[in-house]
Amino acid sequence: LAAHGAAVTLAARDTAKLERAASDVAANTGNTDVDWLQVDLASLASVREAVRTYAARHDRLNVLVNNAGVMASPLAYSADGHEMQFAVCHLGHFLLTCLLVPLLERGAPARVVNLSSGGHKAGNLDFEDPDFRARPYDKWEAYGQAKTANVLFSVELTRRLAGCGITANAVHPGAIAETDLARHLQRDDFAVLMSRRGPGARMAFKSLQAGAATSVWAAVAPELAGRGGLYLEDCQVGVPVADTDSGDTGYRRYATDPAAARRLWALSEQMVGEHFTWGGDD
Repeated sequence: LAAHGAAVTLAARDTAKLERAASDVAANTGNTDVDWLQVDLASLASVREAVRTYAARHDRLNVLVNNAGVMASPLAYSADGHEMQFAVCHLGHFLLTCLLVPLLERGAPARVVNLSSGGHKAGNLDFEDPDFRARPYDKWEAYGQAKTANVLFSVELTRRLAGCGITANAVHPGAIAETDLARHLQRDDFAVLMSRRGPGARMAFKSLQAGAATSVWAAVAPELAGRGGLYLEDCQVGVPVADTDSGDTGYRRYATDPAAARRLWALSEQMVGEHFTWGGDD
């Protein structure tokens, strides 16, 4: 994106890594309009402060790529008391996006790209106990729940912003071995992943560039203009599969269910303690 002239803001927790990444992007692309924003998605207060900082520097936003995440981590809770995978993968991005909607409206036509995963097949949403307070914690089920939430958020955000020139889509980037997302995994975890795929299944890994490709496609592809609430993979629109399918491609229908998407929206507003009145209805 920077190589093609976009003004790019990188956001993350670690300011030292941010400075290095922004410097590398600028040096490799010749684009000096690259800055960074410190934010901890596990803290709603940090998200709110980050939005205030961004809004003070920028008058509009054309593309928001929500690609931070944590996977299969031990049970932990965020600064606001929510299960960590759900907090980081969904709630932090939910609040960040909703608070940035006024800037997205000024940048319309604008797009939101929410990184989900084929891992959404590991678990649907438990609306009664999303934080695993009453049920036994399963790290893969928690990851599946969080990644399902990313798709449902895209569905409902698109519905609520219909007519505003803003669309949202979910992206499955594929398995990328070169990132730190799998930092919590042990050898046994990979065995479990393979067993769920069936006899003889293999896990295909992508390069960093291939992993980023669908996010970039979602952000700029002209054929996606005005289209939202989709599950995208391998630079194409994904297709629904059976609820028993555990393969790498396709999505389960519960991840795009409009009723579940509305219910998640109401739950998310309750969890972040804020009601958003722009666009759509309740």
